[in-house]
Formats: sequence, structure tokens, C-alpha cells
Amino acid sequence: MSVVELDAAWRSANPLPSDDDGGETDKNSRGRVLSIGGCRQVPGALRLTAEAAFRVGAGKSLLATVPSAALMLGVLFPEAGVIALEEDESGEPVVAPDSPLHAALDHVDAAVVGPGMMDRAAAGRLVVAVAATPREGVSLVLDAAVCAASGALADMLAGYRDRLVLTPHGGEMAELCDCDAAAIKADPEGRALAVAAKFGAAVALKGTATLIAAPDGRLVRYAGGGIGLATGGSGDVLAGAIGGLLARGLPAFEATCWGVWLHGEAGRILAGKVGPVGFLANELLPELPGLLPR
Repeated sequence: MSVVELDAAWRSANPLPSDDDGGETDKNSRGRVLSIGGCRQVPGALRLTAEAAFRVGAGKSLLATVPSAALMLGVLFPEAGVIALEEDESGEPVVAPDSPLHAALDHVDAAVVGPGMMDRAAAGRLVVAVAATPREGVSLVLDAAVCAASGALADMLAGYRDRLVLTPHGGEMAELCDCDAAAIKADPEGRALAVAAKFGAAVALKGTATLIAAPDGRLVRYAGGGIGLATGGSGDVLAGAIGGLLARGLPAFEATCWGVWLHGEAGRILAGKVGPVGFLANELLPELPGLLPR
């Protein structure tokens, strides 16, 4: 299999959409992103995802989370709208049949599902609730526990083929593939391509070097970023960046590659400013806009 490096040549051949449309842009046309997740134990994680979507150029960002976090996030992040979902006994989100989330999904361009969730069973129920009614024109990013819980849901997610992104680390990839972590480590390229083909998704297999696989067999590697990105909340930023780029109109594979590069380069910049480790995930956010091509 051929692996292409995510370098300047790749970025030049796969440019981001232009921001110059003769002055006719408004916040809706720049892309609308819905971030769904969070829990009582990790109430602030979803803010990282929603802000990352803004920081890569999306025009609107909406959060859907548990009531115990919704008001706090609305005050903390006044640029975003907030939907309060129901909450189960363990503090994980629940989507009721009459939830306003269903209507919100009809009015966004991309949804990022899973950041900040802890419980696999709750994550599985959430992805079923979101994916049960495919929305034409909406792209999905499945992250963290939701990604890991989706191994048996390829058929349900078929309505999002070619508009779907999975962002597992090695352990989550093992759950997706129903194997042990050693099998993923032994053949990360083959496993990433197999999952991409099964789901019709772009797959970002995160690690020291991140592999991005497409259903048609394309495979790109990004080896930058550094060890400092292995910190709490970093993956939430990556998921939001990918969601923002999807909302701006990039196809799933290209949005995933660009999101990985922007996230990694932000980490590289902070490693130079702060040190190789010790910077925080929220410090990645202000670095993202300056990395966007002008």
C-alpha cells in the first residue's frame, strides 16, 4: 500500500476553500457545527470542540450537552448556542424522542458526536439516536467513546457514507475492530483502511504518527505535532477542527487531513513556545487561525 506524507505538496494539491466570495459571506454560509456530548464528570470538554470549529473558520457553533453543564457552557462560551439534553443517573447525555436535538440536526452542516463522554453504553445509545435518521447534507464526526462504541453500527451509519469521519486512538480502534491493541499496532495501515472501507468513512488513527485512511484506499501519514499533544482535551480540539472544516465544505477525507495537520502544527508551535510537554489543550485553540492559509 502507498502512504503519502501530509506535507506542503499534499496541502497545495488539496487547498482549503477560499474565504473570499466578494463580500457576500454570512455566518450561516460559513458553516454550522453542532457538537454533542460531554457529561457531568467532564463538563467542559465540549467547549474545546465547539471553539475549535470556530477557530478553523466555521460561522456558527452549537453545543448539545447534559443540563448540569449546559448553563455553565452557555456563560463560558457566549459565542455558541446551547441545547440541554436529558441526563442519565451517571451524568451522561440522553436523547429523548422529543429532544430539540432532532430539529437542530436538520439545520447544521456537520455534527461532532462524542467528545467528553465516558460511558460506552451511553455513547452507543447516542450514536444510534443521531444516526437513526440520516440527514442529507450533514456530515458526522464520531469521536472518543462514541467512536469506540460504533463497531457494530456500520449498517446504521450507512446513510452517512462518504460524509463520516472516525477519530480513534489505538485502544478505540481495537474496540472498533473487535481485536486487541497488539493487532492494531502490528498493522495500523491495514486496520485503518479496513475500517474506512467498512464504514465508508475517513479514519484518523491517532498516535505518534497519525494515519488518515479513505474508503477508496488513499492513505496519508502525519508524523508531526509532538508528544505534548498527548494530553487531556487534545482530541476534543481535533474533532472540532475536523467538524468545522466539514461545515465549510471540505469532503470528509480532506477535512480530516487538514484537521490533523492544523492540530499537529498548533502543538508544534506550542512546543516551541512552552516546551515539548506541559501546554494545555485549550492553548491549541488560539494557534489554529494563524495556521489557515491566507
